[in-house]
Amino acid sequence: MRGDSGFPVRMRYSKRGKVRFVGHRDVARGFERAFRIVELPLAFTLGFSPRPKVSFGLALSVGHESDAEFLDVELREPIDLDGLPEALTGALPEGIVVTGVAALADRAPALQEAVTAVEWQIEVTAPDGDAPAPFVVARLAAATMAAPSVRVLRTRKGRETEADIRPALRRIDVLGASEHGVRLEVEVSTQPVGVRAGEVLAALGDELAERRVLRTGQWIERGGARLEPLAADPRGAVEARAS
Repeated sequence: MRGDSGFPVRMRYSKRGKVRFVGHRDVARGFERAFRIVELPLAFTLGFSPRPKVSFGLALSVGHESDAEFLDVELREPIDLDGLPEALTGALPEGIVVTGVAALADRAPALQEAVTAVEWQIEVTAPDGDAPAPFVVARLAAATMAAPSVRVLRTRKGRETEADIRPALRRIDVLGASEHGVRLEVEVSTQPVGVRAGEVLAALGDELAERRVLRTGQWIERGGARLEPLAADPRGAVEARAS
C-alpha cells in the first residue's frame, strides 16, 4: 500500500453495540461504501480487478467491541481532513464511529507490522453466570503472571497445537467488581505472535467465563517511546469533536 505518489491516511474508529457481531469482511465493505459516499479520491491497485488501497490493523474477534481500531487508506491526492471523521461516521453502519484521522508520512510502516502491544478490558463471570469475587479473580491473575509457562490450545487449519503465551502477557490487573462480574485490564505483546483475549481468559482457568471484551488501546513502541498508531507517523492529526 505504501508509495511516494499517493496520500496515505490513517483512521481510528470504535466498534460498539450490535455491530460487534459483524465480521471483518462486512466491516471492510462498509468502509468502502462510506468512502464512495463521501467521495474520497481513492487510489486503486493495478491489475485485472482493481481494489481500493485499504489495509486494516490487527484483527478483532467477532463479538468483541473496541475503542481503538485502525485502518490505512491511500488517496490519489491530498484532501482537507477537517470534518472527515464526522462525514464518514454518518455513512458507516450504526455503532462504527471514526474518532480521528491523520495524514501519514510517506512509507510509514504498516499497522500489522508496527503495533507491538494491545490493551483490553475484559468482564468475566463464573461459568454459571454468577459474579465471582474480585479476590478470587485477582488470585487467578497473580498465579498466571507468576507462572513460568502458560500453555493454551490453538486450532490452526483444523489442527490443534499447544502454545506458551506467557512471554506475551505483560500484565493482568483486576479493576474491581462490575454489575455482572469482575473487570480486568489486560495488556499483551503482539510480536512475534499475537495473543487473543479468549486465550488470556483460558489461561486463567475454567473458573471464569467471558461476558464482555473491549479493546481499549493499541501501541507502537520505538526507541523507548510508546505511541498510539494515529500519532506514530503523521503529517498532522484531526481529532473528532466530543459528542
